[in-house]
Amino acid sequence: MKKIIMLLLALFAISFYAHSQVNPHALGARLSGGSFVGAELSYQQGLGNTNRFELDLGVGGDRFYLAGIYHWNWNVVGAFNWYLGPGASLGAYSFDNPADFINIGVGGQIGLEYDFSRKGAPFLLSLDYRPMWSVIGDNSGLSWGAALGIRYVW
Repeated sequence: MKKIIMLLLALFAISFYAHSQVNPHALGARLSGGSFVGAELSYQQGLGNTNRFELDLGVGGDRFYLAGIYHWNWNVVGAFNWYLGPGASLGAYSFDNPADFINIGVGGQIGLEYDFSRKGAPFLLSLDYRPMWSVIGDNSGLSWGAALGIRYVW
């Protein structure tokens, strides 16, 4: 067991030196589940070769929000990458009710992606997990969401 843990830690450390090539732009959708079930319109802007900024507009039930996440990207193998980064969200809920509320959260995102553009198709497929700590709102505390994303890259 100790050898397996040491091997995983070594692979993790090596992956920090194997940066992925980030696409300049990506636009698509994320379908999420967890504390917040809904859909998001998602845009990614490349910031150099290894970093990007993601902006997501989500809706579901009587809620909507805007989330911004900064990503560091690393290559696992070939067109397969993983990413990690901090972010924040601003949302509103019960917006058709006189008792409207604003929600502000901080958190991050970790995920895996397959970049089909390296194989000639302009698509990016991702699976990620996004925990957010609501500091202001009706549900102060930790919320989370896992999402499947598909984006067109150019």
